[in-house]
Amino acid sequence: METPYSMTAHYDEFQEVKYVSRCGTGGARGASLPPGFPLGAGRSATGARAGLPRWNRREVCLLSGLVFAAGLCAILAAMLALKYLGPGAAGGGGGACSEGCPERKAFARAARFLAANLDASIDPCQDFYSFACGGWLRRHAIPDDKLTYGTIAAIGEQNEERLRRLLARPGGGPGGAAQRKVRAFFRSCLDMREIERLGPRPMLEVIEDCGGWDLGGAAERPGAAALWDLNRLLYKAQGVYSAAALFSLTVSLDDRNSSRYVIRIDQDGLTLPERTLYLAQDEESEKILAAYRVFMERLLSLLGADAVEQKAQEILQLEQRLANITVSEYDDLRRDVSSMYNKVTLGQLQKITPHLQWKWLLDQIFQEDFSEDEEVVLLATDYMQQVSQLIRSTPRRILHNYLVWRVVVVLSEHLSPPFREALHELAREMEGSDKPQELARVCLGQANRHFGMALGALFVHEHFSAASKAKVQQLVEDIKYILGRRLEELDWMDAETKAAARAKLQYMMVMVGYPDFLLKPEAVDKEYEFEVHEKTYFKNILNSIRFSIQLSVRKIRQEVDKSTWLLPPQALNAYYLPNKNQMVFPAGILQPTLYDPDFPQSLNYGGIGTIIGHELTHGYDDWGGQYDRSGNLLHWWTEASYSRFLRKAECIVHLYDNFTVYNQRVNGKHTLGENIADMGGLKLAYYLHTVTPRPIRSGCGSTARSTRCTGSSTRTTSSSSLPLPRTGASSGGHSPSTCRC
Repeated sequence: METPYSMTAHYDEFQEVKYVSRCGTGGARGASLPPGFPLGAGRSATGARAGLPRWNRREVCLLSGLVFAAGLCAILAAMLALKYLGPGAAGGGGGACSEGCPERKAFARAARFLAANLDASIDPCQDFYSFACGGWLRRHAIPDDKLTYGTIAAIGEQNEERLRRLLARPGGGPGGAAQRKVRAFFRSCLDMREIERLGPRPMLEVIEDCGGWDLGGAAERPGAAALWDLNRLLYKAQGVYSAAALFSLTVSLDDRNSSRYVIRIDQDGLTLPERTLYLAQDEESEKILAAYRVFMERLLSLLGADAVEQKAQEILQLEQRLANITVSEYDDLRRDVSSMYNKVTLGQLQKITPHLQWKWLLDQIFQEDFSEDEEVVLLATDYMQQVSQLIRSTPRRILHNYLVWRVVVVLSEHLSPPFREALHELAREMEGSDKPQELARVCLGQANRHFGMALGALFVHEHFSAASKAKVQQLVEDIKYILGRRLEELDWMDAETKAAARAKLQYMMVMVGYPDFLLKPEAVDKEYEFEVHEKTYFKNILNSIRFSIQLSVRKIRQEVDKSTWLLPPQALNAYYLPNKNQMVFPAGILQPTLYDPDFPQSLNYGGIGTIIGHELTHGYDDWGGQYDRSGNLLHWWTEASYSRFLRKAECIVHLYDNFTVYNQRVNGKHTLGENIADMGGLKLAYYLHTVTPRPIRSGCGSTARSTRCTGSSTRTTSSSSLPLPRTGASSGGHSPSTCRC
């Protein structure tokens, strides 16, 4: 499903988000913090997914044997390639190439890549991950500003360096106002002297706009009720500063009618990334909660608030009450879209939550005159009923300070170094990070957030060709063909369900590289029609947020264009959107070593091919499988087929529950969908090889099969400076790298 146009999360960076399957981003520090939280890209709101569970125990064993043999073949291929295709192998030092030389050179480069990654001293039967990735891990230390580092992170570093060079240029690229604005924005972010000079002043102006702390001391005076309106402050927080408080407001495709947009209301408003952290049920959570309390007091002091300890305690207690009524995103209830979906009129919503003036609030945000019959989708009915009770029982002063705090949290990363240091101290306690990111990298991240498509236009102009786009499009079609064949072979799916599954595959949209409008500067300019100045970084942020909100609210009366992109083309990601039935493979992930147009196609099968298969599999898992070929929430399975599907998925849960990493068990239920997608991607890429064998004219004695299988193993190569994330043996719905296919 499409991540909604949000008034409460200005931009979702490249992490796992609700409805979107992602391949990892390389573990930049702070990545697990929640949307709007300064260090992070967005809380993982994704429930685990199940895919087509086609693997039985025998198949797993057979594939393990195949991969073992493939690894040995790859070593031989690499050694032979280096011997016969190395410097001077073709008739001495640099003589003229014979016919077929480009293919020979490409394979030689691929063989060197594989050989360098392997560790032949490891028995692949005992530890295939170390066998396939040991060489790479030995050569690559974890950078100081990362907790994990792997092959995908290395691609990310390459992309970042390219983007930094593009931003540093005074001109170049396709041109247009948007390119000038993103460069000016980047320079304003780097101007730390001006940011330090301003100190807390920009935030103090925002706080004053929200009524100040404690309403300037007026909250408890006689008649104060007439001076304070919760709905007006909610409008400021949600509709002006894009801060989720008490709940979230988004504009999204209607799950039951994907041809229209709808306002969606859901649970939100916590600052820490997981509700359990507020409950302090273990020693680790207690430490994080204590660090959060220190962080709150530090920011409140920097902003000149009175009674800092009292304010921090009251706000924290309110967030703890919210945590107690919030349902975990890993709960079965949050995995079943049909059970969450509740379409109500504004009149009905007013009865559910009588302490909020919904018509007034939405009229202000959307600049509309909604009728009482306007329909909205309520995804957390019980939660909102309890929020209404919480509002009734909480003193106005505490509610007011909580709402102001949520705005402060969203914007504090853009202030002077003392604020950033406080954020880093909290991140260090939560994730073990020691060194903050360098300023240039922080500013590149902000440019990606606020000018993603403008920066993407620069990126694809120089780093992704139309020829590469065409090759990947063909590869996607090839793997779709293989999935169609595999669907026919499934013995647990009946004919009626197979017909619906084939229809979904036929209607699936595929977007590769970049949206075509990026080639037209005037079209890109329309995405960024707000002022940007080199000396006003904080104001640039506010201008961007407000314009983003304007674009979001306009969607409510617009026709749906299902060809729009969720992420910019430089994103190091791939994803599937169930409510569009759309797969997207941005140019940022279509880079060596995952994809190289000069590599043998078999190696691309093992790299980007497995990712393509991974995303295809998500279209039929326990989340994507709830949506039909048009992206509508509709149960298209027969009960018999769906029951068999669930039983097979449960086998995968048990399989991964038995994996242990650093004395912690992998949570097979939380990681179910990603595990099945990993398996499905690998298997689809392998079957593609079996039906389209291509001999490699290298004289190396290797086969396409060997390079494909070992190429797949490099996709999840990664090392970590911590045993496991603080949230357990899974990250963003994915199993640890050593457990992934």
